[in-house]
Amino acid sequence: MRKVYNKIEEISGNVITVAADGIRYGDLAIVTSRYGESLAEVIRLSGEKVSLQVFSGGRGVSTGDEVRFLGHPMQVSFSDNLLGRIFDGGGRPRDGGPELHEDLIEIGGPSVNPSKRIIPRNMIRTGIPMIDLFNTLVESQKLPIFSVSGEPYNPLLARIAMQAEVDIIVLGGIGLKYDDYLFFRETLESGGALSRTIFFVHTASDPIVESLLVPDISLAVAEKFALQGKRVLVLLTDMTNFADAMKEIAITMEQVPSNRGYPGDLYSQLASRYEKAVDFNGAGSITILGATTMPGDDVTHPVPDNTGYITEGQYYLRNGRIEPFGSLSRLKQLVNDSTRSDHRAIMDGMIKLYAAYKESLEKKSMGFRMSEWDSKLLAYGEIFEREMMDLSVNIPLERALDRGWEILSECFEPAETGLRTELIKEFWPTKE
Repeated sequence: MRKVYNKIEEISGNVITVAADGIRYGDLAIVTSRYGESLAEVIRLSGEKVSLQVFSGGRGVSTGDEVRFLGHPMQVSFSDNLLGRIFDGGGRPRDGGPELHEDLIEIGGPSVNPSKRIIPRNMIRTGIPMIDLFNTLVESQKLPIFSVSGEPYNPLLARIAMQAEVDIIVLGGIGLKYDDYLFFRETLESGGALSRTIFFVHTASDPIVESLLVPDISLAVAEKFALQGKRVLVLLTDMTNFADAMKEIAITMEQVPSNRGYPGDLYSQLASRYEKAVDFNGAGSITILGATTMPGDDVTHPVPDNTGYITEGQYYLRNGRIEPFGSLSRLKQLVNDSTRSDHRAIMDGMIKLYAAYKESLEKKSMGFRMSEWDSKLLAYGEIFEREMMDLSVNIPLERALDRGWEILSECFEPAETGLRTELIKEFWPTKE
């Protein structure tokens, strides 16, 4: 039986407080005001006082308005009809299509029991050499893309969405600029990837509370598809916007702030989402990539700092490229041995030589005399950045490995690469 209350005791911004009993954290309610009905979610319980975040904001809500509790948390429809559709943060259609009401599932459930997980063992190919070759994305992995505002992290995610060898893409946009939303939609449509994509988008002009729902609604749908045996890749952008929304609501609720004003449970809130990444025994998997912008390029900022403790590495996006230094996929060694015998050697050897190139570049900028070895490194570094690091490069892993050997042969003698003799005999390009 739905409970109805006609007295709102307090209104603070988008948060209203009523006296009620038998209400659970996360339950939904409908607030009826002179502007119509609006959805609200329970965000705090203190004795008989129940605080709710009104999705459309507190404007127009008065103390005499009706609050009707629905008795269940946020739900989303689940079926194959979701594929190719675009929804807002509350699960309502944004593409002009019909609303979906069948097979409703709750969002924000617990993470999978560790005993039901299996060790990650499969590579997810993306066609991007700096990922496939140097920091392989592994099925059921959780990785952030650390970036700063202005870097092409959304174009990178869109490209991964189009090229990743998975069954389903779930794209969650949090606080997107409208131009970014249009970019994702048009890119996926023109690239033919929208048919296997489910897009939940919260734009900067939408109610802030809906931004908190996007990761949960995306992961709830992903989990159901994974249990059906699908390989699901969840792309979230931007997780810093998600944390900022949490911060804004915490301030409204007068919670004691932690580092830089963020709530004290920031780590737990982020972990509860990222830990949804899983490879089910006998079913499918969920892999998570979350773009995380770093204010002032500061990796010690609370959001990337906490994220780094939860995830299995990170990709650093700087100057329009995935940087080899700092970027790390901690699970890559689980799959590198099963790709090609030279994968690990090429990965290590080329990065070592690129590090030496950086030293030679610094020597050159300081006016030191360049040796013949320095000249080789400078030539190598330019080719490496152009043909491996540039995000426009789109080649499969095997071609990237072959091109790696070709670059080495163009710049060095075999003995100068530091690679094993048996690999050089097998893979070193023969000059015609």
